[in-house]
Amino acid sequence: MAFLRFLAWPFLLVATVALVGDITHSANHTANAVTSAHSYWKIVSPQSLAATAAFIQRSLHPWLWDPLALRVLLLPAWLLIGSVGVILAVLGRKKRRVNIFAN
Repeated sequence: MAFLRFLAWPFLLVATVALVGDITHSANHTANAVTSAHSYWKIVSPQSLAATAAFIQRSLHPWLWDPLALRVLLLPAWLLIGSVGVILAVLGRKKRRVNIFAN
């Protein structure tokens, strides 16, 4: 469980950096700027994005990529990555030990 908590911190850190980037970009421009996870992935590694899209369309089913996975990737990056971090943190939390005293 400690591994999941340890793994949650980088996700939460990256989500915070993405949120600060969106807030900074919005403050410097008149329109609200929200960067999607798809945009970041396309900037960082366009080859792996294309390979993942081709793999999902070829191996699983074409509609799994376009309406489903692409919609998830079009969410704001801070929301998607932060959600993964929160889920990992909740799954890795320490379980409270409950002492039950019976008379």
